[in-house]
Amino acid sequence: MSMQLPDKAVKPTMYFIGVSTAQSSIMKLFPLWAAALGLKDAEIKGIDLPIHADPALYRECVSFIKNDPLSLGALVTTHKIDLFHAARELFDELDPYALMFEEISSISKNGHGLAGHAKDPISSGLSMEAFIPSGYWNRGGHALIMGAGGSALAIGSWLTEKARGTDVPEKIVITNRSKPRLDSAKALLGRIDTPAVFEYRLCPEPSGNDAALRELPAHSLVINATGLGKDRPGSPLTSEARFPQGSLVWELNYRGALDFMHQALAQKEAADLHVEDGWIYFIHGWTQVIQEVFHLPIEGASFDKLERIAMDLRNAARQ
Repeated sequence: MSMQLPDKAVKPTMYFIGVSTAQSSIMKLFPLWAAALGLKDAEIKGIDLPIHADPALYRECVSFIKNDPLSLGALVTTHKIDLFHAARELFDELDPYALMFEEISSISKNGHGLAGHAKDPISSGLSMEAFIPSGYWNRGGHALIMGAGGSALAIGSWLTEKARGTDVPEKIVITNRSKPRLDSAKALLGRIDTPAVFEYRLCPEPSGNDAALRELPAHSLVINATGLGKDRPGSPLTSEARFPQGSLVWELNYRGALDFMHQALAQKEAADLHVEDGWIYFIHGWTQVIQEVFHLPIEGASFDKLERIAMDLRNAARQ
């Protein structure tokens, strides 16, 4: 299978390596953010790859960015783990999270060469801080993460950080359709020193996720980290699934059919659920990478400004 790489960059260019990049809000949002950050000539281009692409395609993509002077870096989604394993030798620096979780979500250049970062532990943590109340886990809930890719690893890492003390879930259940990815998650998360118990379940069919959901106590956290509802149609749950009372439900996607989120919203009042989509995660994910690619801090008032621009764009699209 071939890949259509962009032409050599003639302006400072950041890439979005994904599956269906043209549909992403970032294509309209990036020019607004670039203007607000003073990045006058910067532009963004998408590079689409099939899920679990040939390793040669990942190496070709990374080599292009590394060797093209005005190609400054990229955000990687969906392909984070596959790209790491296929192209890690092309990077001159990898941050501790990239090495720990064997994934790359941020590609950038610095004075030492090509750098790879895993930003999900930071961006997912900032996102969860916005809706998980302090002390939430003292109520006895568990976490169910459906999907065992890079986002699941990042979330598992943040939920069990030592800095959180006893405010961690007693149990974190991770499910996945394929055994190799589940085994990889087990090996990587097994490096974490935490009192929380990780449990791994092979669930090739949605009915398996339904069963895991039924076992959760009240006040749990349920996450769709599968990509279903965005890059692929459907939900990791069947229509018979029932969410535990008083729980938090997080749909990591912000676009697409969002079937999982609509299942939760249908039970929101009866089960007293708090339902989040992936919009704030999307904003944190992009701003974390943009600051690496363009070497400028995005925090405090600067982040607030970009968040307002993003919300205005989203609200306009809904009208």
